[in-house]
Amino acid sequence: MLHNDVFILAIESSCDDTAAAVLRNNKVLSNVVAGQKIHEEYGGVVPELASRAHQQNIVPVVDMALKRANVNKNQLSAIAFTQGPGLMGSLLVGTSFAKSLSLSLNIPLIAVNHMHAHILAHFIDEEGFNKPEFPFLALTISGGHTQIVKVNSFFNMEIIGETTDDAVGEAFDKSAKIMGLPYPGGPLIDKFAKEGNPKKYQFTKPKVDGLNFSFSGLKTQILYFIQRNVLENPNFIEENKADICASIQHTIIEILMEKLKMAVAETGITQIAIGGGVSANSGIRETLKNAEGKYGWKTFIPKFEYTTDNAAMIGIVGYQKYLENRFNDASIVSKARIEF
Repeated sequence: MLHNDVFILAIESSCDDTAAAVLRNNKVLSNVVAGQKIHEEYGGVVPELASRAHQQNIVPVVDMALKRANVNKNQLSAIAFTQGPGLMGSLLVGTSFAKSLSLSLNIPLIAVNHMHAHILAHFIDEEGFNKPEFPFLALTISGGHTQIVKVNSFFNMEIIGETTDDAVGEAFDKSAKIMGLPYPGGPLIDKFAKEGNPKKYQFTKPKVDGLNFSFSGLKTQILYFIQRNVLENPNFIEENKADICASIQHTIIEILMEKLKMAVAETGITQIAIGGGVSANSGIRETLKNAEGKYGWKTFIPKFEYTTDNAAMIGIVGYQKYLENRFNDASIVSKARIEF
């Protein structure tokens, strides 16, 4: 191994996944994620239960990440962790652990914005995956965020469009809940949509100025649509599940694509990258890939394991910050809401 190799231990604990990864420079050596099944009973993440589970998981997850990477903790160059945004209790577990370990090893501490990490995950060195060139447009779509970001450099990004109410991930999950599907419902809508007719049911797309999004009206529309049809036919959902899911997914994808096309027209940037948990959706991935031939865009879709919450994406930001000596001291605090 080269003496100038940088080894980053990364920790992610913003919601209900406890994750740790080890990177050597911009290459991932290990990426371990422990999920939390308990929230399925409640139909959503319960913050108090999430933070308790993080406390149970963090030591074994970090230990496993180091073992799988075959890296000793004394080889580490720095520790990167998610500062925010996220659930406060969950963030505190990761932050406290990262601070303690960096102090005990006497190595730098690096705070990372979770949303920057979703965007910069594209810069992880992975065979068969190209990296976007600056400037590019990033569509970050998750359970809590929907943003179009103009990315000028690793540390120069500006939000040019965002949701005015609910995030796209919530629109998927709430639509699934309305249909009686278990949590998390977004992936199930994607699954059933593959078998359905996307144009069977028409939903009105919200009219929002500029590059901003709105999904609350669409959720209400879907609720009334389901209630009305179930009243006429109690078996409506079961008999038309695939078509309903395909129509909901098609509408959401059209909303996203219309705004992306506007963003390209306004900025002149034709390199588009997606990130965030909802970018795992197969319909969105396929539509974006097709846009290359249709609109002459160059599109970047991350490796599946780097779309949902993971520590490898925290690590790649940590590596870039390490190269520029952007370190933090132990006074750094977690933030549920953080300035972009």
